[in-house]
Amino acid sequence: MSQFKSCFITPSYKPDFDRCRLLAKSIDNFAVSDIHHYIVVDRKDAKLFQQLASSNRTIITVESILPWWIQKIPVIPNGWFSWKTLPLRNWVVQQVVKLEIVNHISEDVLIFVDSDVTFVRAFDLEQFFRNGKVRLFRESIFPSSLFNLDTQLQWRDSAGALLGLSSFQEVNQENPFIGYVGNLITWKRDNVLQLHQHIEKVTQKSWIKAIAECWNLSEYMLYGIFVDRVLKENSGHYWDSQKPSHDYWGTTPLEKEQLQQFFQEIPPECCAVMISSKSKTPVVQYEPLIQQMDIVS
Repeated sequence: MSQFKSCFITPSYKPDFDRCRLLAKSIDNFAVSDIHHYIVVDRKDAKLFQQLASSNRTIITVESILPWWIQKIPVIPNGWFSWKTLPLRNWVVQQVVKLEIVNHISEDVLIFVDSDVTFVRAFDLEQFFRNGKVRLFRESIFPSSLFNLDTQLQWRDSAGALLGLSSFQEVNQENPFIGYVGNLITWKRDNVLQLHQHIEKVTQKSWIKAIAECWNLSEYMLYGIFVDRVLKENSGHYWDSQKPSHDYWGTTPLEKEQLQQFFQEIPPECCAVMISSKSKTPVVQYEPLIQQMDIVS
C-alpha cells in the first residue's frame, strides 16, 4: 500500500454541473479505497454544487484560493480583474488555482480529474504508484488530436522562460516533442511548492504574478518540464504514457450510435471515459450507458 495520501481535484462551473454530478457519483461507486474529492467553483456557483458535498467531498470557491489582487467583477464576464497585471482570462485563473490549491489542502498527491470525466470501472489508487514513486503522465510526441503543435510549442517555451531554461534544447534535450497534457494527471504537493519557489527565484517576483503575466501557458506542461528538467531524479516520479481514460476530444456532439460504439471500444486498461464538454453531447444521452457499465461491474 502506498505511503501517500491522495485526493481528486476538479475545477468546474455551472454549465458543467450535470457532468460533475455524474463524475462525483462514479467516484463514489467505483473507488476501491477512500479518497477525498475537492470541487473548485466560482463563489456564485457554490450553492448549486454544495448538494454534491459529503464527508469525502468538499466544495471550495475559486475566490478563497486566489490572492486578494485577483477579483471577479461583472464588467469582465469571461475574465478576472487584477490589481497587479492585465486582466486575466478564465484559462489562466484556472491554472493559478491548480497551482495554488496545494496551500489549501494537506494531501501528498493531487489527481486532477475534469468534470467531463466519468469512471466506468473499479479503480485502485495503487495504479498511480510504483516503488514509492508517483506516476507522471508523459508522451514522447504531441498528440495532434488535442492541441495544434504551435500552441504546445508556445506552452513549452513559456514554461522554459518561467523555469530559467534559456532554450528549447534545455527544456527537452532528447526530444522537443514531449507532452504532459491529458486526463487524471498526478502531481506531488511538495514538488508544486518547490515549483513556486523556483519560479520566484528565476523571475524575481511572486510566482502567481509571473504566471498571470503569461498569455500562453499550460500548467501540466509547466509541472512536467519542471520535474524532468529541474528536479530530475529527485522528483519522486516515474514516467507513464498509458492513458487511464478513453477520450473523445471532438467538438461535435456524439449521436446515439456513436456513443454506443465509443463505449464498446473502451480499452480494458481504462477505468474512465472522457466526453469533452466542448462537444456539447447531452449528459442524458450517455448517462444510461454509464449506468449499464455500473451494473455489469
